[in-house]
Amino acid sequence: MPLKSKIFKSIDAIPQSYWHSVNCCTNIYYSPEFLKAFERANTDIEFNYIFILKDKEAIAFANTQIVTIGIETITKNISMTDKIRRVVNNMFCNNEIRVLFCGNVFLSGEYGTFLKDGEDKITTFKAIAEGVKQLSKSTKKLKAIFIKDFENDSLPITKHLEAYDYAAMNVEPNMIITLKPEWQSFNDYTNALKSKYRVKANRADTKSKTLKAKLFTQQDIETHKNQLQELYQNTIDNADFNAQILNLDTYIYLKKAFKNKFIVKGYFLEDKLVGFLSAMQNNTHLDAHFIGIDYSKNKEFAIYPRILNDYVRLGIETQSTQINLGRTASEIKSTLGAKPKPLTCYCKHKQYLPNQVLKPFIKNVQIKSFKQHSVFK
Repeated sequence: MPLKSKIFKSIDAIPQSYWHSVNCCTNIYYSPEFLKAFERANTDIEFNYIFILKDKEAIAFANTQIVTIGIETITKNISMTDKIRRVVNNMFCNNEIRVLFCGNVFLSGEYGTFLKDGEDKITTFKAIAEGVKQLSKSTKKLKAIFIKDFENDSLPITKHLEAYDYAAMNVEPNMIITLKPEWQSFNDYTNALKSKYRVKANRADTKSKTLKAKLFTQQDIETHKNQLQELYQNTIDNADFNAQILNLDTYIYLKKAFKNKFIVKGYFLEDKLVGFLSAMQNNTHLDAHFIGIDYSKNKEFAIYPRILNDYVRLGIETQSTQINLGRTASEIKSTLGAKPKPLTCYCKHKQYLPNQVLKPFIKNVQIKSFKQHSVFK
């Protein structure tokens, strides 16, 4: 039975029966409510949803976005010589390029493709690759395709993308803290740390004592939306790589849809918002989402270290088994006990010849190394 792909331009156009059939909604990140929040708020992005059908029944799903990014945003953070960087920048005419992402451009992790249990994974995944190819052919001015964030367990399946002329590329790992069931409080957790790291965690709490922390309601997110956006922009400007800027109206819709499972916490200095964290409780995992910081106050009031401590607190309070602190600042996260979970992406230039030139560069991309701390007694 040949597999067919069907592409939808909006969540509302997808028949309810497809979601039931694929059975992907137990994971929040594949639920229509979650995806709809991003689609509604980020109108400058072109969203497409690919379903794979077998005899009219949906057996797989892929989430894609078409975004426009500056080529220098990509090349400035990849280890390569200046000469090679110039070649690559010139290949894309030094300007903005349209990129098709398969995966969620706003999440770090394997949240782009979902294969129904019991189906042949390789055949189904190849059908997704065909669906992406079909979408790329019909997308005007598209330069590159990026299929993102696969964990090591998935690589025997995803390596079949190489037959479609994609090159595999290592990207920064997710940093994961595994929580022990006996940690019933933040104190239990800090008591498990070696003294050097316990002192560090406690210092962050002491320095940030002046901050008033508040869990935000939907109303609070609406009230402070402009400040939240500004603080988030600060962290984007500080980050190594960001493909796209999230419109934080997304958070209003997520809070409305997911209530207490979606957490936004604001930090105030007197009456001024100087930081925030956001997180999603997805089954037994707590996933850190974006944060925002007023960097002029960060050093004095330890806003970022306090946010990291509070992620641990939230993980314990929600009785999660693990906390995904996401990528970036890997070494600092490792001082809280986070360990790296490797991720692989695949990318290609849409045109054959430039792709042959690019492939060796992609394969040789080195991710920044960092010191992994061993923090528990």
